Amino acid sequence: MTRGGMDRITVYGALWCPDCRRSKRFLDRHAVDYTWVDTDADPEGAATIERLQDGGRSIPTIVFPDGSFLVEPSDAALGEKLGIVPEA
Repeated sequence: MTRGGMDRITVYGALWCPDCRRSKRFLDRHAVDYTWVDTDADPEGAATIERLQDGGRSIPTIVFPDGSFLVEPSDAALGEKLGIVPEA
């Protein structure tokens, strides 16, 4: 994914992180458009999550167009935020 504007969800994470991969799979499975920021490769991205978390560095941190964000969300929490009904 490419870096986009604030009209997209932004996922801050790292490729080694299992929760990041899970969140990306969830978004991909539900065809949710997002921007991926690898915090290992992007110092600005790492600084963004530290600012949002008052010094924390937990990933994934998922930022929404309205400025809200979730830190290490479960698939259920992510689905709820996006209005995606859980699969039976």
